[in-house]
Amino acid sequence: MNRLFANLPTTVFEVMSSLARETGAINLGQGFPDDPGPEDVRRAAADAVLNGYNQYPSMMGIPELRSGIAAHYKHWQGLDLDAGTEVMVTSGATEALAGAILGIVEPGDEVVLFEPMYDAYLPLVRLAGGVPKFVTLQPPHFRLTEEALAKAFSPKTKAVVFNNPLNPTATVFPDEDLALLAEFCRKFDAIAISDEVWEHVIFDGRKHRSVLGLEGMRERSVKIGSAGKIFSLTGWKVGFVCAAPPIMKVLAKSHQFLAFTTAPNLQAAVAYGLAKDDAYFDGMRKNFARSRDRFTDGLRTLGFDVIPSQGTYFVNIDIAALGEPDDVAFCRRLVTEHGVAAIPVSAFYAEGAVKTVVRFCFAKKDATLDAGLERLAKAIRRAA
Repeated sequence: MNRLFANLPTTVFEVMSSLARETGAINLGQGFPDDPGPEDVRRAAADAVLNGYNQYPSMMGIPELRSGIAAHYKHWQGLDLDAGTEVMVTSGATEALAGAILGIVEPGDEVVLFEPMYDAYLPLVRLAGGVPKFVTLQPPHFRLTEEALAKAFSPKTKAVVFNNPLNPTATVFPDEDLALLAEFCRKFDAIAISDEVWEHVIFDGRKHRSVLGLEGMRERSVKIGSAGKIFSLTGWKVGFVCAAPPIMKVLAKSHQFLAFTTAPNLQAAVAYGLAKDDAYFDGMRKNFARSRDRFTDGLRTLGFDVIPSQGTYFVNIDIAALGEPDDVAFCRRLVTEHGVAAIPVSAFYAEGAVKTVVRFCFAKKDATLDAGLERLAKAIRRAA
């Protein structure tokens, strides 16, 4: 057996979700909404199954979706992308990440990773033979610093895997952090693999800036997006990759031997969805922000120390003030004794883990959030 995968522990998402199922707990851990998603987009997928083409589509993605992706990013982010040479459709963002890392990183190449990080990054870098170099971000702001980047980057740096907005911290990096990252990528001739799946799920008037739009980054960046996150249809697994032609040529070859292609009916529906007017996207953000505020206000009323959520489906609490030194133990008690599943953020670190931050998913119906808060009230009384 491949030791890399054989020795990986069961993911914390599966552990906590399994405990939630076994105990009947409210699952505020794993990041998916309990809403079915926009009906018109789902109907477009159903129509494409019944009346559309259901054989192998183009490896790069159906033309109407690739054009739709380019038009969407032109409208929302001011990016000028050639749909024919700079856009590719993948079977989810994780496949896009795998293809990018395997296509770019060679054995011995150093890859900068920012922790806490999505759990797929590190195994994929190691599978490619890359040498991870970690930048540990600190709560509550999780900002990039010149000192930390200087320690991680070197002449051996081949790539950096960057996530903005950042899961699990719900951070949207400010312009000065993005400029600092771009400066180091230019200085060390590194390629930025930018996981931007949460680009539309941002709050309080913030605007997403892609690495592709940063000074000097157009020819050295891979932008990854996700229809599942944009339309709250996480099971569809339709991802996007955008990159300059020399990079895309390599990524396409990597994609060819991973998933090769993606369900054409879902691609057609995503093309329809990306063309929706601004009101849909603005309304989606407002709805999630309302849920965030409802849940955050409830947490604060109970006495939890809440770290503000700037984007994603998540909000975090710092349990240090409760005298809780171990987020894993806290989350296990939370699900087994109080019936609420959450995620310990230490699971997103490879080294130097912060052990006092816990993540909740607020992308739920009001009744689910309110029931969760009722149970959390008992948990904080116990901690007090």
